[in-house]
Amino acid sequence: MFEDFVKMKLIAGKGGDGCTSFRREKYVPMGGPDGGNGGKGGDIIFRVEKGLKTLIDLKYHKIMKAEKGVNGKGSAMHGKKADDLIIKVPEGTTIFDDDTGLILKDLITDGEEYIVCKGGRGGRGNKAFATQSDPAPKFSELGEPGETKYVRCELKVLADVGLIGMPSVGKSTILSQVSGASPKIAAYHFTTLSPNLGLVKGSNNRSFVLADLPGLIEGASTGVGLGINFLKHAMRTRILAHVLDMAGTEGRKPWEDYEMIRNEILSYSEKLAQKKEIVIANKMDMEGFSENLKEFKKRYPSLEVLEVSAINQIGLEKVLERMLDLLDEIEEKSPYEEDEFESTMIYKFQNEKPFSITKENDIWVLKGKEIEKLFLMTRWENDDAQMRFARKLKGMGVEEELEQMGAKRGDEVKILNYIFVFKE
Repeated sequence: MFEDFVKMKLIAGKGGDGCTSFRREKYVPMGGPDGGNGGKGGDIIFRVEKGLKTLIDLKYHKIMKAEKGVNGKGSAMHGKKADDLIIKVPEGTTIFDDDTGLILKDLITDGEEYIVCKGGRGGRGNKAFATQSDPAPKFSELGEPGETKYVRCELKVLADVGLIGMPSVGKSTILSQVSGASPKIAAYHFTTLSPNLGLVKGSNNRSFVLADLPGLIEGASTGVGLGINFLKHAMRTRILAHVLDMAGTEGRKPWEDYEMIRNEILSYSEKLAQKKEIVIANKMDMEGFSENLKEFKKRYPSLEVLEVSAINQIGLEKVLERMLDLLDEIEEKSPYEEDEFESTMIYKFQNEKPFSITKENDIWVLKGKEIEKLFLMTRWENDDAQMRFARKLKGMGVEEELEQMGAKRGDEVKILNYIFVFKE
């Protein structure tokens, strides 16, 4: 089953907790702290697997979570890093941040990898906090939470030439005749419900990938029928081969089919409309072909039209050689459109404060990535750990900012879902 769109929640692994421990040996009365650090949590990595053609394996995995790092131990034993979670996807998979709509990565090469969510670092053991002024700290850190993202994955097939056209004009028949592909073929509309790919071999050891794309109908650019499913896959082809039923066996005029599809393509994307195009006039063995071909050429004298009978394998060799020649002439560019990535630019201002403070219903609400991370890594049952957290906030300027905004001792301060009292 072909699937080209999935949404998932990804949770990278939490770091292992640091250990609070002291060296205790018979003849070492002042052994000191020896708590080890926790191991790093597992990353979530997307990897391209060449043999995959669909995202169906991910369709039912709504939440994917990487493993937690191993906790540190005494005797300065550090925890083991957790294994990364590898998610295999086909070539041509684009990963979006579903919250922002930004493109995170476009995966197009076999074996290519991208870390979508990074695992949290391991919490430090008490040995890591030993200083000259505090040689025996009695606290350690919890592991850092891993990143969480809501993502969507979209697959766009990678092909050199895309066969486009109305339903039942012969696209699947052409693909089956010139390649090893075996698409479903029948005498009814929308036999092809998903892209089929075939490798075509020509002269001089040349070859290319040909895609039979789902048939179009009027309104496709707005999502009618298979609509966007077809058009987004066409964006990644280098040449559009427009297949027409030149005999008009479905009762339609071939020039009307051509105009309708060109209008849909133009409505969807000007860049798609500007791709190199050839017209394959199919069903030359049928009655009415010659008259319609003459009228079509009269209406579109500048178009390159190649005549074939796909079912009888007439004219196909000439079409393939012409496609190979055109591919040699066309500069091979990146298989995705540059404007797909225009929305990914993020401007970062280095002087931004690492936190924000607002007041909601007499409660001061403190937000900030670093503060929230520090909060989640603090062992609140330990007094020394609590004091360290307070010192860190003061060093970041939180206490001063609260006072400037009018906060009084005894006021409540909220971090995440927890409320504290603002005091000395």
